[in-house]
Amino acid sequence: MKILRASDHKRMPWKNGGGETVEIAVFPAGASIEDFDWRISLATVASDGPFSIFPGVDRTLSILSGAGMELTIDGGEPLILDLDSEPCPFPADKPASARLANGIVTDLNIMTRRGRFSHRIIRQPTPVSLPPSPSLRFILATGKHAIAFGSEKADLGPFDCLALESDGAGNFVVSGGKDVFLIELYPEVGDE
Repeated sequence: MKILRASDHKRMPWKNGGGETVEIAVFPAGASIEDFDWRISLATVASDGPFSIFPGVDRTLSILSGAGMELTIDGGEPLILDLDSEPCPFPADKPASARLANGIVTDLNIMTRRGRFSHRIIRQPTPVSLPPSPSLRFILATGKHAIAFGSEKADLGPFDCLALESDGAGNFVVSGGKDVFLIELYPEVGDE
């Protein structure tokens, strides 16, 4: 396991310049916002406006702080997203725009490039015990949490992220604080 501390996350402007994104993890390492296979990030949404377009990418958005937003995807009916909403998946290559409910929002974005990776994100109440899995997994802390892996113990602060190796032996236990977000990434196998 590896802890990705919030203080070490990489800050950069949005692709469309409309806000700031905080990159937690990306693959391949060092990939840009144009050529990643998968990307986990936080975004600060400070005003109403369009989302960046990412051709060939699927995205899931979850609200982490603030009063929420109204999200319109590809001209459809607006979706209301807030702290109690389930993660919202949508194609990142469709036009999407947000209207803030009442002030700044921080959201979690998981993006995977179609044909290379797919993803799933689950809001998990704590304590949660995670058995070994073949998927690459991350746990994003929303508050203060304790983690235990056999005799190893560590603490997570808000927006710290725990990276779990695939097929890691033994159970991880996360306890304390609020819910956590479990992010699972799956390589897609092409026709051979």
